[in-house]
Amino acid sequence: MKNRFLKYSMAVATLLLVTSCNKLDLAPTNKFTEENYWTSTEKANMVLNMAYSQMTNSDYFFSTEALSDNLYEGRGSSSEKAISSGQADASNGRFAGEWRGCYAGIKTCHTFLENVDRIPDMDEMLKTRMKAEARFIRAYLYFRLTTWYGDIPLFDHDITLSESKTIARAPQSEVLSFVRSELDAILKDLPTKENYADVDKGRITSGAVVALKARTYLYSNDWANVIAECEKLINTTGYGKYSLFSSYEGLFLPENEYNSEVILDLGYVPSLRTWSNYYDYAPLSVGARVNALAPTQELVDDYIMLNGKSIKEASSGYSETTPYKNRDPRLTATVVYQEFPWKKPDGTVQTIYIKPGTAPNEAAAVDEYKGQGSNSTATGYYMRKYYDPTSLAGMTSGLNLILIRYADVLLMYAEAKNELSQMNESVWNTTVRALRARAGFTDPGALAYNTAWTKSDMQNIIHRERRCELAIEGLRIFDIRRWKTAETVLNSYPHGAQYGDAVTDNGYIRLDKRTFNKDRDYLWAVPQSEKDINPALGQNAGY
Repeated sequence: MKNRFLKYSMAVATLLLVTSCNKLDLAPTNKFTEENYWTSTEKANMVLNMAYSQMTNSDYFFSTEALSDNLYEGRGSSSEKAISSGQADASNGRFAGEWRGCYAGIKTCHTFLENVDRIPDMDEMLKTRMKAEARFIRAYLYFRLTTWYGDIPLFDHDITLSESKTIARAPQSEVLSFVRSELDAILKDLPTKENYADVDKGRITSGAVVALKARTYLYSNDWANVIAECEKLINTTGYGKYSLFSSYEGLFLPENEYNSEVILDLGYVPSLRTWSNYYDYAPLSVGARVNALAPTQELVDDYIMLNGKSIKEASSGYSETTPYKNRDPRLTATVVYQEFPWKKPDGTVQTIYIKPGTAPNEAAAVDEYKGQGSNSTATGYYMRKYYDPTSLAGMTSGLNLILIRYADVLLMYAEAKNELSQMNESVWNTTVRALRARAGFTDPGALAYNTAWTKSDMQNIIHRERRCELAIEGLRIFDIRRWKTAETVLNSYPHGAQYGDAVTDNGYIRLDKRTFNKDRDYLWAVPQSEKDINPALGQNAGY
C-alpha cells in the first residue's frame, strides 16, 4: 500500500462535499458528483485511501502522549497544555479537532460504503474486502470518539445536514456494542497479513480486527474477553503470524517497516505524505529547530535496572550520580539523556551534552538545556523513539507510525490474566519475560518468575512494563484513565532531570503543576462549536 499511495485530489474532496446534495435527473459533467464519480476501482481506492489517512495524524499521535505524565510541553500554550493544566473548557481546540476529524473520517467511510456498488464490473471479492476495510476504519473512529467523550452521536449511514443538527448522543455502551459487532461482521472478509500482496502491505488485516477488539475490551476492564481475543493472536496463525521483532530499537526504524510485530500502522510515504514533528522534538545539536515536547523524570524513573529492580528498591545499584547506568535498554531507545550516544545517519556517534557546563568545548556547544520557555528542552531530556535517520531537510519523514503492535497484545493478555488471578510462570514467560528478553535483559532477576509476587506486586510490574515498552506511542493517557490513576499522577508537579535548585525537590527540575479533576476530566467536553449547531448533544459533567 505504501508504494501505491495515491495523492488525494480535489476531486475526492469535492465529492465528499456534495454527496449529501439532492440528486438531479441529469448529473453535471463539469464536476464530480456521486452520479459520475464512481466509475472505476481506482477512484474507489482513492476514497478508501482518504479514509485510511483520516484514522489519525502525526500531530495527535505525539501530542496525545503529552496529555499523560510521560511528556511535558515546555514551550508554547497548546490545547493539550490547557487540558493538562486543568484550564480547558468546551471551546478547547483539541476537543473540537478530535470530534471534527473523527466524524470527517466517518463521513468518508459512509461515502465509500454507499457508493462503491455503483462501480461497474468491479471484482466482487475485492469490493467485499474494501467494504470491510471501510467498516473497520469507521469502527476505529467511533471507538476513538467514545473513549474520549463517552456518549456520542452514532449512525451507520450518511446523515443529512438537518439530521446532524438534531441527532442525540447514544450511550457509550451502545457505541461499544456497535464497534464490536462491526468487527465481528468483517472478520471473515479481511485477509491475514500474509495473504496480502507486497503492494498492499499496510492494509487492514483480520489480525488488526482481533487486536482492536481486544483493546476495546481492555478499555472496559472486561478481562475475560481481553483474554479470549488475545489468545486468537498468541501462538496461533489463524489471523496472521505475529511475533516480537528481534530489536526493540530497530522496531521503529524505516528499514524494518511492516515487520513481524506490526499489526496496524498509520501509513506515510516519502515525498507524498510525510510528517516532520521531530524537527521540534530532537536535540538542537543534531539539527532540530526548537523543543516542544520532552520526556519527564517520572517516565525515566520507571525504567528498571538490569537486575530487575526498580531504582527505589534496596540493592538495586541505582545511583543519582550515574542515573542512566545499568538501566532497562529501552530507555536508551526512547529517551535522550545526558551524554546520550546519538547515532547519526553516516554511522558515527555524537555525544549529546544536556547538563549545563559539561560539554568539552562549552564555548562552541549548543545549549541543550536553558529552562522552561526557551527553545531547548524544559526537562533535560529529549525524545529518540521514532527519530528517522533517513529523514530529509526539516526532519521530514515518511516513516509509518505504529498504532497497534504485538507487544501490546502480550501486555493486554498479561494484565487480564493477572486481574483474574490466573497469572503463572507460563503466562509470565510468554509475555513480560519475552518482552524483557527482546529488550536485552539477561539477569535472572529481571527474567525469572517469582512465586512470592502477589497479585498487587504483579499489577505494579505490568503497569510499569506497559509504560516503558509503549512509551511515546500515544497509549499512556488511556491506561492511566482506565486504571483511575490519572487523578493522582496528573495532579502534581512533573519533573525534569536533576539540574535545578537543590532546595526544591532535591534538585529535580520542578515544572508547571498539572491539574486533573476526577469528577470531570475522565471524559472530554462536547465541543462548544458542535453544541451551538446542535443543542441536543448536551454536555458531559463539569463543563
